[in-house]
Amino acid sequence: MELFLIHPKDNVEVDLENGHKYARTAIKAGQPVIKYGFPIGEAKCDIAQGEHVHTHNLRTALRKDGTYTYRPQKNVIKPETPDNINAYLRNNGDIGIRNDIWIVNTVGCVNHTAQKIAEKTGAFCFTHPYGCSQLGDDHARTQKILRGLILHPNAGGVLVLGLGCENNGIESLRQTLGDYDMKRIRFLKAQDVEDEIREGVRIVKELQEIAARDRRVGVPVSKLRLGLKCGGSDGYSGITANPMVGRISDHLISMGGTSVLTEVPEMFGAEQLLMDRCVNEEVFNDTVRLINRFKAYFTSHGQPVSENPSPGNKEGGITTLEEKSLGCVQKGGRAPVTAVLGYGDIANKPGLLLLDGPGNDAAAVTNLTAAGCHMILFTTGRGTPLGAPVPTVKIATNSALYKKKPNWIDFNAMDADAESLWDLLLRTANGKETKNELGGYREIAIFKDGVTL
Repeated sequence: MELFLIHPKDNVEVDLENGHKYARTAIKAGQPVIKYGFPIGEAKCDIAQGEHVHTHNLRTALRKDGTYTYRPQKNVIKPETPDNINAYLRNNGDIGIRNDIWIVNTVGCVNHTAQKIAEKTGAFCFTHPYGCSQLGDDHARTQKILRGLILHPNAGGVLVLGLGCENNGIESLRQTLGDYDMKRIRFLKAQDVEDEIREGVRIVKELQEIAARDRRVGVPVSKLRLGLKCGGSDGYSGITANPMVGRISDHLISMGGTSVLTEVPEMFGAEQLLMDRCVNEEVFNDTVRLINRFKAYFTSHGQPVSENPSPGNKEGGITTLEEKSLGCVQKGGRAPVTAVLGYGDIANKPGLLLLDGPGNDAAAVTNLTAAGCHMILFTTGRGTPLGAPVPTVKIATNSALYKKKPNWIDFNAMDADAESLWDLLLRTANGKETKNELGGYREIAIFKDGVTL
């Protein structure tokens, strides 16, 4: 058994064969177990040196209430001259790294209609069950996510497809868009035409003709917005893939770009690390509210804030939410936190941004897409075929997964370096298709927490 020490303060080491933890020293009952240099929980009982440390002898120390202090750290990311990428320049000055035609539904009632139009044209549609029978904030969240998809710069054109009687009707949704390119965003209400399939196909073909005239031009990589995500994490996630993604995020930010970190419940236990990196006290207070709101969401449903990790995480060697979170937030690198976004908000400034939303894979990649991320770096130790509407670069934490699932995985973090991952990012921005694109894995999921009529 080959053991690896992550941080000199740790009292556990990690087995490089399976990602599980073993006591580096004897640990008394009630004492903290240290990994990544921070507590990941407390010992349930006395743990002998060399003993396996997992769910049988380690428990979370998380509590629903926490107090936070602003302790600003001056993490300086040295500015670098940005690399160039070739992208599609949009009328509003934004860029797209793809030029696809998207069909965005106002309501789940037209899901199959959208699928039929997509099959006949080659456009991409993203089905969902919402857009009607929702109230208040729940309805507003659905509209914000759909707005972000409609305005996404990776789409060379968008058909907004409605039914006609839903409360998220076309006119209501249109009011959320602000200024938009009327040539590239079109609307169709199915109840208003005799043959909605034929009319939808006609509109999509018009959009395809417009998009076909677009050409890539050289732009600085500072215009790129990168989404950060992990799913199916294992004991290697915080050792290989997530720290490497953190270095990529820092590199992009050093060039003036934007990285977006979400999965708020997977910040629990590591939130103070992010708070210490907030650029000012206003952003710190926004981060405190972000964490406390999501803790309140858990407790309002009678659930403990530590109800994580998943069975797959545990099989991969992760025991507590603190351990998962300390590995998860490494995707955000060392850069200062410049802003906090609400669920469905669109990223509007450079730096590292925190985005309100759950850790659920499908909901999180949708949230990142709606925030305007051009691409998502998705680390995984267990593997998943899931893909967002935007290129989703799957990064294996271990070589076994990379070899087993070549149809899912784009990059092996265990046997490559950050420079190679940066090169893959640039090539993906320039048009190289990811495995989710080649396989046709493009899904959305909208976070719901309200009444259905």
